[in-house]
Amino acid sequence: MRVLGAAALFLLGAVVGSFLNVCIHRLPRGESIVRPRSRCPRCGAPIRPADNVPVLSWLRLRGRCRACGWRIPARYPLVEAATAALFAGGYLRFGGDPAFAVFLPFQAICVALFVIDAEHRLLPDRLTLSGTALGLLLSPWNPILDPADALVGAATGAALSSTLILGYWLARGRQGMGWGDVKMLAMIGAFLGWELTLFAIVLSSLVGLGWWAILQAGGRGRGLEEILPFGSFLALGATGCLWFGPPAVEWYRGLLAGTVAAARIVLP
Repeated sequence: MRVLGAAALFLLGAVVGSFLNVCIHRLPRGESIVRPRSRCPRCGAPIRPADNVPVLSWLRLRGRCRACGWRIPARYPLVEAATAALFAGGYLRFGGDPAFAVFLPFQAICVALFVIDAEHRLLPDRLTLSGTALGLLLSPWNPILDPADALVGAATGAALSSTLILGYWLARGRQGMGWGDVKMLAMIGAFLGWELTLFAIVLSSLVGLGWWAILQAGGRGRGLEEILPFGSFLALGATGCLWFGPPAVEWYRGLLAGTVAAARIVLP
């Protein structure tokens, strides 16, 4: 049953990924994600249903538009495949628990924000704010927190990132993070709670610094603020914390409790 469930979620993720490609293309341009129907960005020709099968159609058409021959970016099948893998892998990671369905929209939004911020340095409010609202609405069914934790998590994410923006501005005289990052962290907090949000910030920063170091070593020596789309790294950090964060939090709590107990025994 778990294999069948994972297969079903893989197919669902591929379809959702296809829709995410529409969002990724249209939201930064302020366009509707509902109308018109899917069409080639270059020539405007409507995409036939047979040419709109996730991943497979791109392979069959050899990555080109049937009407005009425009080379379709590899990002399209990659988004579809990544979303499919996250849906199916997450289902298996959580032991086939149906409660994992709460995190499907969260994973989808993270994929869209990752790509949009990487391509446009933009985190659309239509994703971050609606994601925050959705996280709060789904919190009664969230398997890792309750509604109060979701509210505290959203407030913590927004407050902490706002403090970081203010501190950077006072220290450097310019803005280091964007307000889109604040809204995105509120969304992460609404789904993951305040503890995992802190883990996500730390993990995202480490991944971002590692990426910057790789670029520096490759001779692309620019400032951090010029080359790091922090929202993309937040999406990676949040996904990592969703998959592996709860055991880490439990380990940290146990370590802290053990340290306190040992201190009480040792200290007079």
